[in-house]
Amino acid sequence: MKIYYDFHLHSCLSPCGDDDMTPNNIAGMAHLNGLNAIALTDHNTTLNCAPLKKAAERYGITVLYGMELTTDEEVHMVCLFADEQSASKWEEYVAERLMKIDNNPDIFGHQHIMDEQDNIIGERQHLLINAVNLSFENVFGLVEALGGVAYPAHVDKNANSLISNLGFVPPDSIFKLAELHDPKNLGDITAAHPYFKGCKILSSSDAHYLTDINEAQNFIETEENTPEAIIKALKK
Repeated sequence: MKIYYDFHLHSCLSPCGDDDMTPNNIAGMAHLNGLNAIALTDHNTTLNCAPLKKAAERYGITVLYGMELTTDEEVHMVCLFADEQSASKWEEYVAERLMKIDNNPDIFGHQHIMDEQDNIIGERQHLLINAVNLSFENVFGLVEALGGVAYPAHVDKNANSLISNLGFVPPDSIFKLAELHDPKNLGDITAAHPYFKGCKILSSSDAHYLTDINEAQNFIETEENTPEAIIKALKK
């Protein structure tokens, strides 16, 4: 079956995410846009994924627990999990390795933790957009061990991507999945970096505002619309 998706969304927990990016607003906009499955990928945290899952249930939208990780090299990576237990373990692992610099909301914005009714129940103290003490090459195995899947984010962007920061695909790379922000850039990316010809390519919005969330234009084929089936399809 075809699953129309957007697997790169930020909530108001990301310091760069708009305050209107609450669980219910994200779920509602995804429904209006005709999406079947979404993933919340806040910077270096998964804490707002559970309330989004609850909010999306009324629309029949499948939610993956996700994170946009910033590696040692300041390369952004999407990490996706099928269940809260695996995501929570990853949350703890990353939190221990996040650079401990306090957030300044006046500069970077608030980092609001929400519940399923869009109530603010807390705020992360440490700035979430900092690098984590994890190398790009080590992330894949760690996420895989938790049953998830990891891949480089927006490789066609000129900031915080694998190509913009390293300038090349490491020769010992093992990933077979990658994200483009704009599918029109696929030809240029594969011409400059043939490695991506062997990758399954996803295209997600990296939405920080409700109006940025993708409409039903990109899809993957899965056996059913469940988190487990989606993760399985992404790993093929």
